[in-house]
Amino acid sequence: MIQESELPEPEATRRDTNVTESSRASRGWWDRNADEYQRDHGAFLGDDRFVWGPEGLDEAHAALLGPAAELKGKDVLEIGAGAAQCSRWLAAQGARPVALDLSHRQLQHALRIGAEGLGLVQADAEALPFADASFDLACSAYGALPFVADPVQVLREVRRVLRPGGRFVFSVTHPIRWAFPDEPGPEGLSVAASYFDRTPYVEQDEQGRAVYVEHHRTIGDRVRDVAAAGFRLVDLVEPEWPAWNSQEWGGWSPLRGNLIPGTAIFVCVRDE
Repeated sequence: MIQESELPEPEATRRDTNVTESSRASRGWWDRNADEYQRDHGAFLGDDRFVWGPEGLDEAHAALLGPAAELKGKDVLEIGAGAAQCSRWLAAQGARPVALDLSHRQLQHALRIGAEGLGLVQADAEALPFADASFDLACSAYGALPFVADPVQVLREVRRVLRPGGRFVFSVTHPIRWAFPDEPGPEGLSVAASYFDRTPYVEQDEQGRAVYVEHHRTIGDRVRDVAAAGFRLVDLVEPEWPAWNSQEWGGWSPLRGNLIPGTAIFVCVRDE
């Protein structure tokens, strides 16, 4: 399998992109980079932890999906599951998780670690292959939503497959971070771009084809997306950087984490 390091350095730019190009780029990028991602971050994520982001906020303590004791017997969909670490934790609580990811290679890592008690599905989050009202809960830790051109479509699909009263919790890069350089050190502490510029970040090859796409939405955009999809927003969590966490992960670091938020977690409910 070709690794990203073996390919010509892609050009980073800001330009418009559509649903198809974004999906194709994400599938290819994660298939090429899954090995490196799991090698670099697997120890921090653990095999069966549920971590909401680089700060290290753990679902075992945060209980954003509800008390762990109440997860037993619940049907749970994890979107953008990667190697299914979160789903493995849910299964240990007695839930019945299904781990969905766009990337075949990421799901191969889920099989490598162990898929007992899990359902593994390769699919696009914008077209979930499940019947209406199939799940009690849904979750996504940095999965799908930062990378799709139509986040409302994903949210509508999640709402469709949730049962009335179901909860969807998802984490994304905190929108304020788009105004700062993606650097963990002092050079990443000065505003370098407009927070209000929604133009996607794109890395493209020599032919101008996108090989990586990430989409920016402001906090207000995310709230409006949640409402447009028919959810009720019940909480918005901005994890603080904990004293025990000394790691750097991309632009996340103790230096920046003590000054600006790196992650935003949206807690949503389907009322009916």
